[in-house]
Amino acid sequence: MTEQPGIVIAGASGRMGQMLIRTVGESGRARLAACIERPGHGWIGRDAGEAMGAAPLGVRVGDDVAAALDGAHAVIDFTAPPASVALAQAAAQAGVVHVIGTTGFDKVQLDAIAEAARRVPVIRAGNMSLGVNLLVQLTRQVAAALDEDFDIEVVEAHHRHKVDAPSGTALMLGEAAAEGRGVELGAVADRGRDGITGARARGHIGFAAIRGGDVVGEHDVIFAGAGERIVLRHVATDRAIFARGALKAALWGQGRAPGEYTMLDVLGL
Repeated sequence: MTEQPGIVIAGASGRMGQMLIRTVGESGRARLAACIERPGHGWIGRDAGEAMGAAPLGVRVGDDVAAALDGAHAVIDFTAPPASVALAQAAAQAGVVHVIGTTGFDKVQLDAIAEAARRVPVIRAGNMSLGVNLLVQLTRQVAAALDEDFDIEVVEAHHRHKVDAPSGTALMLGEAAAEGRGVELGAVADRGRDGITGARARGHIGFAAIRGGDVVGEHDVIFAGAGERIVLRHVATDRAIFARGALKAALWGQGRAPGEYTMLDVLGL
């Protein structure tokens, strides 16, 4: 029997890390190869299952990235930009697929990830869910069909612990809208309004972020014209959708050529 792909989970103690551990274990299509946490974390040396308050999994959490990746097939990473960049370099050296759900990268960090992708498949997406990626496609199509008489606003809501804004998904949607309009998002994005701002600039794409409670993720793309509005919406109620998408990406990446991919590639969209 062919061995199931071994998956490494980075940031094992986080909300997504724990969900990924459960998802891999329940999938029947992959095995949990290792779990990684930052040096000094309280989970280091503990069985991952027991640390989560569940049954033992026979996999201890470690902080040695090279050892964790040795013999693995993919690493799934919902951590923080600096950690993801370091992990990209380690994954490239180890020759394993790197799935990145982390958001909030700057250009220098994205360039470093692109360099790593010259050696291994790197699948990076601001959102791993099927529904969101369909929403991205719809946003691009609607933006292409409507002219600048329709103002575009992207409104997103997340839990109080999220550290970046706008969300990676909101930026994905903004990019899709800009592509549909045939413009560069950086030239038309309006990411903050406060005080006497003046009238809304024609053709701009606005962003608004809401943070509070335990909201998993809600995204609206509003096309507001004179006398009518079109609203495209996605609501996530279970973080498991992102974990399932990330695992799908890790399995899809097996045997792929080095390069940067998105969930649109994984889903054939």
